[in-house]
Amino acid sequence: MILQEIQKAIGAYREVLRLVRRLPKDSRPYYAKYARENFVNYREIDSNDPNALQELLQRTYNHSLWVLKKYSVDQSAADRLKNICSD
Repeated sequence: MILQEIQKAIGAYREVLRLVRRLPKDSRPYYAKYARENFVNYREIDSNDPNALQELLQRTYNHSLWVLKKYSVDQSAADRLKNICSD
């Protein structure tokens, strides 16, 4: 179970980095660094809270949609991330 959660988190991070590549070139470094910092900061979640990872993944997805909308990128680009975050 823990291995599946780790793979899910890494998959979400990978998809976020793929989405960053769709942003304007000048904003990519900022969002790539932002994603990395958040991934590192939230790598330790409360193991007593069964919903902690799911809540983080949902925030990841929602924030990604917000950024895509901000830069007028088609939000369907986040479909793979949605699949990871909603499982």
